[in-house]
Amino acid sequence: MTSLLRTLKSFPTTSMSVQCRSICQLPRKDTICLVSSLFYRSDVSCFRLNCGRDNSLRQAKTRRVVPLLMQKSFCSESGKSESSDKRPDRKLPKIYTRTGDKGTSVTIAGDRRPKNDIVFEALGATDELSSHIGLAREFVQESNLSSTNLQLEEIQCILQDAGSNIATPKSLASKNQLDMTGFNGATVEMLETWIDEMTTKLPPLRNFILPSGGKSSSAIHVARSVCRRAERSIAPLATSDEIDPAVARFINRLSDYLFTAARYVAQEEGKKETVYRRVKPKDKK
Repeated sequence: MTSLLRTLKSFPTTSMSVQCRSICQLPRKDTICLVSSLFYRSDVSCFRLNCGRDNSLRQAKTRRVVPLLMQKSFCSESGKSESSDKRPDRKLPKIYTRTGDKGTSVTIAGDRRPKNDIVFEALGATDELSSHIGLAREFVQESNLSSTNLQLEEIQCILQDAGSNIATPKSLASKNQLDMTGFNGATVEMLETWIDEMTTKLPPLRNFILPSGGKSSSAIHVARSVCRRAERSIAPLATSDEIDPAVARFINRLSDYLFTAARYVAQEEGKKETVYRRVKPKDKK
């Protein structure tokens, strides 16, 4: 079990619908069922993921495979107990798998696609968005804006859930996978509440403003512009009903939140925002 928990903590959360810390709090039996259900397959065998056992020999109703990083925990031929985790020569799982060296990657649903597929474009954009928000948080923390920092942290967690939903195309995923990677639409209303709270503390917006207002504000503006790009990459998946519509609504509302948050932190830090003005080139003499 110790090995399983170490593996869960190291496994990329972009392909999981729940946070690793939540899984690690479950009993051992429930943990195994939950994690393996995320990677349910009805048409492939363990051999496809380099596991030595043919999954088709297992019970037809519960055929499951798990990723390569977890095969030692779930697919041990010898069926050794968790006491084997204490062996001194036990190797830690590697971060690289080499499975994407030919320019393809696999969704949670199990289908392999080119890395420039719209699913992975959307995943990359949301990942980039989370990274920019993480950078903005560093500046916000320096200004001791704890409430904004906490909100941004929660948004990063929600983006992980959005990524799980994006990586599970409805047309190919099983019902179990769709249930595990479902997106909570209540997060949209949560953003709207935060926007309204900050708006009441800000002066009315009477002019166009440029990305400015200090490091925190400017960093959040960068995240806002990346959010708009993420929204454009997600739109085709939403219109084709491959993802939960709430994901698209959340990303759309998130750009509004980031715009408002940028103004709010500028005000809290006492920084001046730059107002747009029409530039008139000087006539040459």
